[in-house]
Amino acid sequence: MYRALASRGLRAKSLFDNKSSSFLASFTSSRLNHSIPFATVDAEEISGAHPAEVQSFVQGKWIGSSNYNTLLDPLNGEPFIKVAEVEESGVQPFIESLAQCPKHGLHNPFKSPERYLLYGDISTKAAHMLALPKVSDFFTRLIQRVAPKSYQQAAGEVFVTRKFLENFCGDQVRFLARSFAVPGNHLGQQSHGYRWPYGPVTIVTPFNFPLEIPLLQLMGALYMGNKPLLKVDSKVSIVMEQMMRLLHYCGLPVEDVDFINSDGKTMNKILLEANPRMTLFTGSSRVAEKLALDLKGRIRLEDAGFDWKVLGPDVQEVDYVAWVCDQDAYACSGQKCSAQSMLFVHENWSKTPLLSKLKDLAGRRKLEDLTIGPVLTFTTEAMVEHMENLLQIPGSKLLFGGKPLKKHSIPSIYGALEPTAVYVPIEEILKDSKTYELVTKEIFGPFQIVTEYKKDQLPLVLDALERMHAHLTAAVVSNDPIFIQEVIGNSVNGTTYAGLRGRTTGAPQNHWFGPAGDPRGAGIGTPEAIKLVWSCHREVIYDYGPIPQGWELPPST
Repeated sequence: MYRALASRGLRAKSLFDNKSSSFLASFTSSRLNHSIPFATVDAEEISGAHPAEVQSFVQGKWIGSSNYNTLLDPLNGEPFIKVAEVEESGVQPFIESLAQCPKHGLHNPFKSPERYLLYGDISTKAAHMLALPKVSDFFTRLIQRVAPKSYQQAAGEVFVTRKFLENFCGDQVRFLARSFAVPGNHLGQQSHGYRWPYGPVTIVTPFNFPLEIPLLQLMGALYMGNKPLLKVDSKVSIVMEQMMRLLHYCGLPVEDVDFINSDGKTMNKILLEANPRMTLFTGSSRVAEKLALDLKGRIRLEDAGFDWKVLGPDVQEVDYVAWVCDQDAYACSGQKCSAQSMLFVHENWSKTPLLSKLKDLAGRRKLEDLTIGPVLTFTTEAMVEHMENLLQIPGSKLLFGGKPLKKHSIPSIYGALEPTAVYVPIEEILKDSKTYELVTKEIFGPFQIVTEYKKDQLPLVLDALERMHAHLTAAVVSNDPIFIQEVIGNSVNGTTYAGLRGRTTGAPQNHWFGPAGDPRGAGIGTPEAIKLVWSCHREVIYDYGPIPQGWELPPST
């Protein structure tokens, strides 16, 4: 299946095809031997007969473990990857490694500034590597093996990662540490503001974007001078393990990053005993809130997103809007923190074939090309049960989907559901808190709620948005500036798309992506996000004098 998918997939053309580089030349010669010098696995060969092994990395060395977490292939149930997970008895080397990094970091504006240049060079080389079709295809197919999604979706993740690295080549890393100065009160006095690292930090990331989320946060931490310990969900950690090997190949100092595979309990022990100065957590709200307490607030969060889209009164380009709604709700089988969870449809749109077109688009999705696929955190039974509970609400109805996928070998620990949409009247959604909590429960799969509102019911829509707990992405699909102003002015979501082409998913590397409304909220991808998450403000006030002529000792005050 994967070989066929790859042959139909995207092939990103390198932006550097016409640039000469000894680094690329050395890699090109190795490509003639049909090998990728850093890789220790072949994505197409991983199977029950040839399982891959994933290791951890600490204090400059790759390490194994006698404790293996054997992963099942999400498509056929074969035990195909063995993850050597560190047990609680083996955490000391990771704790000691973090302790070796001082609070002022591995570099800062006053210490080892040449390392800003080093990371500009590493980013350049890593971006060059990901621009090579063979390497891009390697990571795309590896992502597909552990988090099954279409080739185009997986390739898009690799593309965004490469563009991020390109954005921080050359001098761009040191520009992140740009300072400012303000004149003082007298001659010889100036105050300077600097971006300062935290020192030892930890990063915990989920399964749904095995490369993009951990790599972007890892590099942001390194750019600012921190020493990170990275933990990726074991279900997909093989992707980042291979990326770590690529980064070492591109010059990453081996002592700068540790990488651990473990269960949650073991990682929690490390966090409590190592006492990192800052932790970035991307994942469920339940775990996020626990960690916020455990770590006494020294944390940044990008947690769950029950994301909404409002279709405004001005109807146009129905085919395009239906296509974007399908992509937002069901690409990657709905397993995006930015996926469209609730669609508010203005009555004017209900007079169009929008919903029938959305049903037809959802019906095109099939397991063969992974445009629909396994759901890794919800079982089929759990999703069907949620649907049945929704259908008990007066006036609700199943618009399409709702049935388990057929003719597949997806193991029962995962979910396999058709793209599904359930209509619930907006008056019922807001009727009581119990119903509201049921309707807005996040199902991390191909599942969305659809509701309709009339021209005088926008306040009901805004009330529904106000009650939500997660504020990650949103879309206001309208070219009516007054309508857009009303909705945006009365909502919170940190990444909001407005206009006819508004979407909730597909965030690139060129704008902020993150929640709003929470002082712990983390961003990703942009200079602003990196500085917010991975550095703090330090003020240094210079006061050289001279002392005023004729100065005398004043009275005590």
